[in-house]
Amino acid sequence: MNRNNYNLFWINKRLFDIILSILLLPLLLTFAVILLPLNKFFNSGSLFFVQDRMGKNCCIFSAIKFRTMLYSKEITRKYDDPIEVHRITSLGKILRKSRIDELPQILNVLVGDMSLIGPRPDYYVHALEYLKKIKGYQERHNVRPGITGLSQIRLGYVEGLEATKKKVFIDNYYIQNMGYIIEFKIIINTIIIIFRGMGK
Repeated sequence: MNRNNYNLFWINKRLFDIILSILLLPLLLTFAVILLPLNKFFNSGSLFFVQDRMGKNCCIFSAIKFRTMLYSKEITRKYDDPIEVHRITSLGKILRKSRIDELPQILNVLVGDMSLIGPRPDYYVHALEYLKKIKGYQERHNVRPGITGLSQIRLGYVEGLEATKKKVFIDNYYIQNMGYIIEFKIIINTIIIIFRGMGK
């Protein structure tokens, strides 16, 4: 991809992010209205979950999602620990399977912290450890993180150091081969995952 085409690709990618995110705002509002009363019975606590994540150029930002886990004052899970499955609520399981929990991140996309497609942003405290321990981890932050991406559709939710190494390899492959074709394939596969309820 030559310089002009490269610049045009990034302009089109950002325009796509903004336009689709705006179109998805009514859907976000609809799910928020539906989930608000359901939370009282199946997921007691706040509707949203906000967490510090590592974004482009390794900068910190606040990612917003629909909450799927029991409330906790602080995260005790270490960077190489498995996800705390026992904390996922019954409603949270449905939200994660359908990936509806990710929908509020379109707000992060609109303000420019994220893209619809890119490497998944890691919890900032864990990401600082991965920077020290995983070759190529810093390079995966040369672009905006995404709600979906190549590693997300190939590996799903990744936990632990070794699995994160695989994620980094795929993320960097994506960055080195970015273009319209790979973006289109990621979108199609994401739609398939959503309709099959294959999220985690």
